[in-house]
This record gives sequence, structure tokens and C-alpha cells, in this order.
Amino acid sequence: MLLNPHAQGGRAAALLPTLQAALPPDVVLHAPRDVVDALALLTSLPAASRVVAVGGDGTLNRWLPALLHKDHELGVVPMGSGNDVARSLGLHRRAPLASLVHALNADTRPMDVGRAEWRDPQGREHRSVFLSSFTAGFDSAVVLRTLTGPRWLSGLPRYLWATLAELAHLQTWTLDVTANGKHLHSGPALFASSLNTPTFGSGMPATPAARTNDGLLNLLLAGQFGRLGALGMLPRLLTGTHLGHSRISTRAFETLTVVSDADLPLAADGEFLGYARHLKLSVLPGALPVVGI
Repeated sequence: MLLNPHAQGGRAAALLPTLQAALPPDVVLHAPRDVVDALALLTSLPAASRVVAVGGDGTLNRWLPALLHKDHELGVVPMGSGNDVARSLGLHRRAPLASLVHALNADTRPMDVGRAEWRDPQGREHRSVFLSSFTAGFDSAVVLRTLTGPRWLSGLPRYLWATLAELAHLQTWTLDVTANGKHLHSGPALFASSLNTPTFGSGMPATPAARTNDGLLNLLLAGQFGRLGALGMLPRLLTGTHLGHSRISTRAFETLTVVSDADLPLAADGEFLGYARHLKLSVLPGALPVVGI
């Protein structure tokens, strides 16, 4: 069992004594200091071990490469700001001890994983994997802004604060978007983001039809919006009625290419990654065994 002591602004560390007392004797609890220590520990475990992770979407994203490399099974005790992966697994409303018992004992099911490849403005190649979302454009700029938000805000309120703050600096990008070899869009866009889970941003139902085990990712594409139009779209995004808007579209895909005329901000599972002008996304079907409901 691995607990990220920095999750949820450091509040996850307070769970250590409670979880330690509840663990069976054959389960070892670790609280790695940083990502390097966590990845080293995960890599040292026997292949196909069951790993129970205590943290949120960002924690899972950072540990995901080692989980995949060693074919580990994943159980989740949700303890993050967003918990959209836990939502997709039916776990986000469970108390920590109930989540722990379930993560240790329930069966697994295969979960798809997203993969992204891009070049940064300096021409360097990057790769990333993700479980919930890979955002490109306005919503990634919002992610970057959440890093400087008030510490007393978490979850959806923090995301909404960052969204409203970013609207004051609204930017669009000229994007060329191709899915499964079919050209979808050329022109101004607010964002072109891809989801594996139905929600992102701490429960916003961005792509309600998304499934984590269908071998597909789901593009959410927003065309050109001004400040007032984007502000008016926010309540619709919160209620899942945004897909009826003429400038919003969604498409399930196996491969996606996005080319931008300017540096496009990127984020995976709520973790800011930097900027790119050329992005390629693909799905790894059923790549991770996870414990769900």
C-alpha cells in the first residue's frame, strides 16, 4: 500500500495511523517522500503485485508508468482534489476504511490507458500516459492556474475559481484536429481535450458517454468562444448540457492528432505538463487491471 503524504494539500498524511491500524499483517504501508521514491518502490515489487494507492488523480498519474511497466493491479483509496478516476470506478463516495477493504479484496477489471506524445517549443520529444484526461488549451491553462489558487479551496470550488480567473486572460488557438485519420476541425478553438473517464475537473460531466473499458478515448472540442460565451458555457458544462451547443463537439477515437499555430498548454490528469505545437494521442486498451465496483 502506497500513500502519497502530499495528496489533498498534505491532508492525506493524517490518515497514516488509521490505515496502518486497519491493515492485515501481510500488507505493508509506505509513504514515499516523492515521485522518485514511489517509482523506485513500485519497480522493486514483484510483477503483477496488487498496489493500493492512497491519493488523487495526480498521484495515480505520476505512479502510472511504474504500474504499467510491472503489470501491477491497482486499488484506489480516493484522497485527492479531483478524484475523477475514483468516480469512474464508483469509489469516490466511499469512506477511506471502506475503500481500503474493497481495494484489498475485490476483483479487478481491465481499464484503458491513454498515451500522449508531443514536441515542446524547443523541439524535444515527450511522452505521457494518463487515466482520466489529457487536456489541451483553455482547460490546461486552468490547471496551471489552480497551482496558485487559495490553499483553503479544493475540489470543484478550486477548479471554478481557476476557471473564472483564466477567463480574464482568455486565449484561443488555431488548431488542426484529425481523429482516426479523419479531419475534424481547422480554425480557432478554445480547447481540444481527450477523456478516458466521463468527468474531469472534479466531477464535471464533460463526456458522459465515455467508458474506461471500451478501447476508446473521447475528444471534447470547443470552437471559438469569447469571454461571455465561455462564461455562459460553464453552467452547461457543470450540468452536462454543453454537448447541445453548436460550437461543442465530441468524438470517440483510437488515435488523434492536434496541430497548433501557437504554444498549446497541456495537462494530464490535472498535472500541468508544458506546451506543444504537435500532439498525438492514442489508447492502450485494457492496459491496467483496476479494482472497481
